[in-house]
Amino acid sequence: MRGWDYVDVILFSADAYVDHPSFGAAVIGRTLEAAGYRVAIVPQPDWHGDYRDFKKLGRPRLFFGISPGCMDSMVNKYTAARRLRSEDAYSPDGRHDLRPEYPTIVYSKILRELYPDVPIVLGGIEASLRRLTHYDYWQDRLRPCILVDSGADMITYGMGEKATIELAHRLSDGFPISSITDIPQTVFVKPADQIPGGISEDDIVLHSHEECLRDKRAQAENFRHIEEQSNMMHAKRLIQMVAFNSSATSSGWGRQESAVIVNPPYPPMTTEELDASFDLPYTRLPHPKYKDKVIPAYEMIKFSVNIHRGCFGGCAFCTISAHQGKFIACRSKDSIIKEVKQVMQLPDFKGYLSDLGGPSANMYGMHGKNRKACEACKRPSCIHPQICPNLDTNHQKLLDIYHAVDALPGIKKSFIGSGVRYDLLLHQSKDEAANLSAKEYTRELITRHVSGRLKVAPEHTSDRVLNLMRKPSFRLFEQFKRIFDRINREEGLRQQLIPYFISSHPGCHEEDMAQLAAITRRMGYQLEQVQDFTPTPMTVATEMFYTGYDPYTLEPVFTAHTPEEKQAQRQYFFWYKDNAKPQKPQRSQKPHSSHENNRADRRPEESRKEKRGRNRRHP
Repeated sequence: MRGWDYVDVILFSADAYVDHPSFGAAVIGRTLEAAGYRVAIVPQPDWHGDYRDFKKLGRPRLFFGISPGCMDSMVNKYTAARRLRSEDAYSPDGRHDLRPEYPTIVYSKILRELYPDVPIVLGGIEASLRRLTHYDYWQDRLRPCILVDSGADMITYGMGEKATIELAHRLSDGFPISSITDIPQTVFVKPADQIPGGISEDDIVLHSHEECLRDKRAQAENFRHIEEQSNMMHAKRLIQMVAFNSSATSSGWGRQESAVIVNPPYPPMTTEELDASFDLPYTRLPHPKYKDKVIPAYEMIKFSVNIHRGCFGGCAFCTISAHQGKFIACRSKDSIIKEVKQVMQLPDFKGYLSDLGGPSANMYGMHGKNRKACEACKRPSCIHPQICPNLDTNHQKLLDIYHAVDALPGIKKSFIGSGVRYDLLLHQSKDEAANLSAKEYTRELITRHVSGRLKVAPEHTSDRVLNLMRKPSFRLFEQFKRIFDRINREEGLRQQLIPYFISSHPGCHEEDMAQLAAITRRMGYQLEQVQDFTPTPMTVATEMFYTGYDPYTLEPVFTAHTPEEKQAQRQYFFWYKDNAKPQKPQRSQKPHSSHENNRADRRPEESRKEKRGRNRRHP
């Protein structure tokens, strides 16, 4: 139909195809298309039998791209208890048999077998968070960089538009992928004696994969460097040695000691660059092949609009900063209004936006007042252990967005479904204008943007556990609840404040859960939104879970590991149920030493509708 006799890039995705800026394959496909490349997309190929789905479009002129989906495939497939989930929100009708475990690895090996000379490039959250040695909870072991396991040639990590376009340009100019070593935000493997430019004082050489296998402390020490460099404006190149058989790659050179090389990320996108990505001609619809089928994740986001990227919260169990970084990149008001108007044209739109938010709802427009201070900063969080005095916490730009959207004819109400950081709302800075804007935002949020229930995430009641989580004291939640209740009384509203909590997080003992149950019961809560901690690659909490050390202090940290320990903590959530009768808590002993994040798994007790929105803002 297009008159093409070749395709430049073929993307394989483990998600159903939805042409929407919240779905990574669509973002990369549209970005390449806008740059003049011919793109084909194969969603959820059948990996069994004769591999016909991998062969039907032939070989691309430039490369195969693999996007395993908006969620980590193992979090998507299994619960924290390693049980198979009943629904895959990113598949038609929620079917859970349309993607393999670790699709990045499975798809790569099939393509390498069929087309041994065609470059394979990995993207998406699964590869991004496995770019160096990482703990795999489902196999209970350390695994090396995913390039080693998959045989692919390169990773474009994080939000990959810039790196993917630059790579396409280089390959189109005739450069072999083995020679492309200087693109920011990419990962590749080279023989240890062929590191581009050699090892300089500007590089950080991590403990090797084999050292990490022998010594958990080495893995903990590595992680501090990885996290810091993921969240710096001027990061250093990371190098990690690993024994690697490269014969599976398109430029194979045998088995020897190899170096995984992680180039520093691009600077945060400018407003103009982010607008250009969101303004691409998305249809905002699932592919017509899914006629009469429901894709649960799409149903949750089809009337929502994402207004920024990045999160400076740095929560210990969350992967957002590892993937998107801590610096906020904001869309312009014009671009946001343009997308809202597109949503309004959808046939079943009734005047209600389900979410006008981002990774964290109220970080839009926030940045460091002194940019030079930010350029030198290594902190993974701008708000923990205290809110940085250099952070501009003014909410006025965000209020202007809300007012502009709500003024549009046809918009009855815009809800805020993304998580709200109430510590930003309660912060008293030296800037009185910022303090006044926070008060105005709090009242407007509660009176105009809540659909009956406002969900926030205190996560725990113990300050000791909250400090390891990088979350504020529970006293701030109690303060925010008083404000919430007061404003509801003043406005004659009957709305609920719904808190999220986590059990079995590193540092949490059974007596901490008993305290949580007692405090929340006294506050009148019967908890609904709860989860058991799930270790996911590239979070500080996962490193504490696996190594038994805090990567920043190297102090021992206790974690509940066994199913019995986890259940003993989890049962305190449900004191009000007949079959949940907590026993007297036993004081936990020394940290585990014999055992070899993310928000995406906050699901065990959610309703079916609430399950569908998880990770929806992770292209």
